[in-house]
Amino acid sequence: MFTGIVECIGTITLITSSDDSGTTLSISTPAFLLSDAHLGDSISINGTCLTITSFTLSPPSFTVGVSPETLRRTNLGRLSQNSHVNLERAVSASTRMGGHFVQGHVDTVATILSVVEDGEARVFRFAPRDEEVLRYVVEKGYVTIDGASLTVTRVSDHVPASGEGVGKIGLKGDEGGERRGWWEVMLIAYTQEKVVTAGKRVGDEVNVEVDMVGKYVEKSVRGYFEGLEKEGEKGGEGGSVLERMVGRIVEERMKR
Repeated sequence: MFTGIVECIGTITLITSSDDSGTTLSISTPAFLLSDAHLGDSISINGTCLTITSFTLSPPSFTVGVSPETLRRTNLGRLSQNSHVNLERAVSASTRMGGHFVQGHVDTVATILSVVEDGEARVFRFAPRDEEVLRYVVEKGYVTIDGASLTVTRVSDHVPASGEGVGKIGLKGDEGGERRGWWEVMLIAYTQEKVVTAGKRVGDEVNVEVDMVGKYVEKSVRGYFEGLEKEGEKGGEGGSVLERMVGRIVEERMKR
């Protein structure tokens, strides 16, 4: 578990791949990050939870193994030597929860559609590869971008018609040059100095993890409505689930 508060930026020093051991990333880091490190510890690299397989304190560096599945689902497969990555150690009992609960399980990658200066801040607009995640992205809610906990400032689920809205800034390779939806976050000047996202450009990809709370709420609500459906089928009740739910609420109110 992580907080989404990036502790430091590391540098990829070596990438090795083999059929036997898969892909290994060697990462240099400020010394403090490894001050309490142990083999097998979890660490967030661009928002991806990985395991420390080896480390040295002088010079401070560590290695992690990356599976083919992780390379496909994240932007880690696009890293090269000297690439910079966001780093955060797993939470401890004394960690302050300055961001939100982050699992390090990347849901999808998103493409940067635009970067706009707003005073000293920068506004980034993202379009997800998997559009299903948009239902968990809400204005003023949390979203994790490359491991950094950020607040959504705007969101659009709109499916644009040809030549309309978001389609005008679609990227090459999109179907018809259109995107089905997007959200925006704002990076203040301080945050720009602490995360790798600030240095990315239009067309670059970021790892995305949506707020897990939304997933739990969705599952609970779905279970509730499915329960009502089953009750209605057994009791031979007519009407929609919504009608029966409203009727139940009214009935409970009348009993008071």
